[in-house]
Amino acid sequence: MVRAISQADHARISAAIQAAEANTSGEIFCVLARQVSTYRDISLLWAAGAAFVLPLALIPFGFEASWIPGISSGWDAAHLAGQGTEKSQSLAAYALVQAAIFIFAYAALRLPTPKRLFTPRSIRRARVRKAALHQFLAHGLHVTEARTGVLLFAALEDHQVEVIADSGIHSRVDETVWAEAVEALTAGLKAQRPADGFEAAIGLVGGVLAEHFPPRPRNPNEIADRLVEI
Repeated sequence: MVRAISQADHARISAAIQAAEANTSGEIFCVLARQVSTYRDISLLWAAGAAFVLPLALIPFGFEASWIPGISSGWDAAHLAGQGTEKSQSLAAYALVQAAIFIFAYAALRLPTPKRLFTPRSIRRARVRKAALHQFLAHGLHVTEARTGVLLFAALEDHQVEVIADSGIHSRVDETVWAEAVEALTAGLKAQRPADGFEAAIGLVGGVLAEHFPPRPRNPNEIADRLVEI
């Protein structure tokens, strides 16, 4: 997990945004998200699947109630009524095994690393993207005067980074620029130096904004120059 962002780091990132925006009419905003989704639904699905499938492997080995302490008396019933009781005990034992597997699997999948590994990448990417878009809209990056807002979004638990550019920028800037910004921010996060990552990504984004969107005669600061942690 990336270390906490200090006040000095916040100040460095704000200064980097201010320096980048001094040469452009564009607006840059940064968000660091600890968690974008609990993925509880995915954990429940995996746990239910494990509880349904794994106990089936016991059947070829002659699973019976006596395997579970306290379920069976350990005596064999030789009459039909007793056999009915044995079946009920076996079903109860099987249900107990299913419940135990479900609880164990669900608890294991609530841990950060197993949760990330067992959540399909496509689902994690979609939810990170959705969270990034929500932040883009929530902070008004879509209503800048020239539609030149850019969001740098890092999702720590998911180990993913998103860069979202408004329509005024996206249509005029090569996609490789955003890929380079993602790589720069990701490298900083991997090295446990998030401020370095944000500074490098801001520099790349600021450079391309300055190239395509120089400052206007009236160039107000429409979005706060800061990093938001959620």
